[in-house]
Amino acid sequence: MMFFTFVAAAARQSFRMSKYKVFVMRHGEGAWTKENRFCSWVDQRLSEDGVKEALACGHLLKEAGYHLDVVFTSLLSRSIHTAWLLLEAMEQEWVPVVRTWRLNERHYGALIGLNRAEMALNHGEEQVKQWRRSYDLTLPPIDESHPYFLEIYNDRRYSTCDVSKEDLPKSESLKDVLERLQPYWDGTIVPEIKRGKLVLISGHGNSCRALLKHLEGISDADIVNVTLPTGTPILIELDENFRPTKPMQLLGDQEAIQAAIRKVEDQGKVKQTT
Repeated sequence: MMFFTFVAAAARQSFRMSKYKVFVMRHGEGAWTKENRFCSWVDQRLSEDGVKEALACGHLLKEAGYHLDVVFTSLLSRSIHTAWLLLEAMEQEWVPVVRTWRLNERHYGALIGLNRAEMALNHGEEQVKQWRRSYDLTLPPIDESHPYFLEIYNDRRYSTCDVSKEDLPKSESLKDVLERLQPYWDGTIVPEIKRGKLVLISGHGNSCRALLKHLEGISDADIVNVTLPTGTPILIELDENFRPTKPMQLLGDQEAIQAAIRKVEDQGKVKQTT
């Protein structure tokens, strides 16, 4: 009886009710994703497949009966277009879309524009994996000699930021992404969730990974192996203290999701020739 009481008490202590829900998703496939290039802050549109992914995500959420109240995106078109298409498919186009540079993709510095498979061939697959996935590795910064420097830093959208253009990053680790994202999460997104609003974040591979690391308590070592597919909504359920009450759920056909994850992982591998 004593053992039963102890087990029951432990079960009650470990059980936490879900109070809040939030959706996090990586945008649909981008044009440079299809070309296997480090896109980062270069503003690329969705590929044809990316458009289909965004619409399919919206249909999935609509069929599940979800009603969004606000969507947060980065300042990059592929994130914004994903949100627009998703809301169109849900027939919820009126839902506010809020944009912030703090949800931008990780700044890959001097690697922007380079082909990931070619980098794997020249530097090894493990090195490319560390560049792409590690937590605290900062890459060589972009400078004015880089072919995409002016395209990024002369873009008018970055005059809308809460920091000056001079203070915007020139290169980032995943740790840096979390450090610029977390104040926005705590100060802007969390208050919306606490008001009872259902929030969806249409972010990027690394801004989503950074947020998931924070919410799920993923270790610095384990985050290396976290890969997110494009255009797949992730449902996170949180308690009143914003701790997860259950493992995050990637919604959709699970076999297709695993295939999409493998596709992303293969981007950093040497291209096989036949």
